[in-house]
Amino acid sequence: MAFNLKTKIWQNGALDWWGFIGNEDVFLGSREFPLPPDEGDEWVVRSTGERFKVIDGEIRLIGKEDVSPHPWELP
Repeated sequence: MAFNLKTKIWQNGALDWWGFIGNEDVFLGSREFPLPPDEGDEWVVRSTGERFKVIDGEIRLIGKEDVSPHPWELP
């Protein structure tokens, strides 16, 4: 398996990372996705606010939070 993970992950043509978590395709991010993903890595997907962490070789959704926009995205 890729990167010694139990979670099936793939990258699409737009360089976005996806994973199969809980019988669903889940967006894992693009630039925020850690490469290579390793035990204990944690990140927040800026577009969705979802927080993921690698625990026991699996990518797990551990929460959701509000994400502030980048300065150039402000009105």
